[in-house]
Amino acid sequence: MKKLLIVNQTHPDSKPILIKVCQSFLCQFRGLMFTKNLPDDYGLLLVQGSDSRLNSTIHMMFMRIDLAVIWINSNLRVVDTVLARRWKMAYIPKEPAKYVLETSTNYIDNFKVGDSLRFDEVPSVQTLD
Repeated sequence: MKKLLIVNQTHPDSKPILIKVCQSFLCQFRGLMFTKNLPDDYGLLLVQGSDSRLNSTIHMMFMRIDLAVIWINSNLRVVDTVLARRWKMAYIPKEPAKYVLETSTNYIDNFKVGDSLRFDEVPSVQTLD
């Protein structure tokens, strides 16, 4: 699975997040379901085919933890954020998004609507463990 660093270019002092890229339907459907805890600097990036509100909707069913969810459009701009609570049926972004970042709740204040992001590839020797 591909790994990236997400860097907030609008707030360069914030710590980058190491994420796994999730493109398949099964990977996206499962997301972080059943995860008991999430390291602070870890995340999952769900990738859609294009900007869409419907396709970037997430569910929180069977979740054991709350998440910070950041919706990002194809121009790598943050279009919405939410503190997603476990077992809530669905969260729909206010604007169309191509990417959905699911990460630790500690990151909810690190992203604001309009922030410009950058995705950096991670060399294969670096791991998420």
